[in-house]
Amino acid sequence: MQYNDIYAVTPKGQQELRSAATTISPPEVELLVRLDGILSMAQIRQSVGEPTGATLDNTVKSLLAKGLVTQVQPDPFAASLQFQLSPTALNEAGAEADFCAATLKKSNYYVRIARKREQPRQRAPGERLSAIVVDDDEHLAKFLSHYLTFEGFDIRVAGSRAEVVAEFRKPPIPDLVLLDVMLPDADGFDILLRIRSHPQLKDIPVIMLTAKATREAVLKGLASGADGYITKPVETESLLQAVRTVLGSQ
Repeated sequence: MQYNDIYAVTPKGQQELRSAATTISPPEVELLVRLDGILSMAQIRQSVGEPTGATLDNTVKSLLAKGLVTQVQPDPFAASLQFQLSPTALNEAGAEADFCAATLKKSNYYVRIARKREQPRQRAPGERLSAIVVDDDEHLAKFLSHYLTFEGFDIRVAGSRAEVVAEFRKPPIPDLVLLDVMLPDADGFDILLRIRSHPQLKDIPVIMLTAKATREAVLKGLASGADGYITKPVETESLLQAVRTVLGSQ
C-alpha cells in the first residue's frame, strides 16, 4: 500500500454505513467514515496518529477484500480546491492534518450506523422495554415515541439538560437512549460521555441523532461510545432496524 493511495467507499460500503445494522469491526467503520475519494492514506494516517495509524494498512486490506472500498485516481481539480484552505501550510507537516480536518468538517454527511451489542441485557418474561428520547423537537419526539411504543417500549422524553437529569433519576434504568446531538442548553456528546462514565448507566445502548452531521461528528460519537449514529430526517424502518440491532434482537 502506497503513501499516496486514495480510496473511496463503494456502493456496497455505502450500504454498510446506511443499513442501520453494521456488521464490520469498529476500526473498519471508523475508516469507512473517513474515506471520501479525496484524502490520501498519508493524510488519514496524519490525522489519526499512532498507534491507530499503524493498523490502517490491515484495515484497508480488509475493507478491500470485502468490496467496501476501492482505490481511485486523485482528482487534481478537487485537490487544488482543497489545498486552497491552507495555502501557507503546503510545505509544512501540519498541512495534511489541516486538510484532513477541513474535509471531516464538511456538513450533510449521511449515515445510519448501528452495532450489535455482544451481551444484550436479559429481561424477565413479560418485562417491557423502556427508552428515553432526548430531543427538544416536540414533533420529532412524539414521532419517535409513537413508533417505539409499537415496538414494546415505555417512553420517557427529555428536551433539556434538567429534563435529562430528571428522567435518568427515575426508575427503571432505560434499555435504550435516543440522543439528539444538539440541545438548547446541552451537548449530546457531553451527555453521552456522562452516561458512559456512570456506573449504573454505562452499559445502556445509545443511538445518536443529528440533522447536521459531519464525518468528524460521526467519529466523535463512535469514539465516545455511541452504539449507533443516525442522521435526520429519520426514516422509520432504518431507525427501528438500528434499535433492534443495538438491542441484539435481530
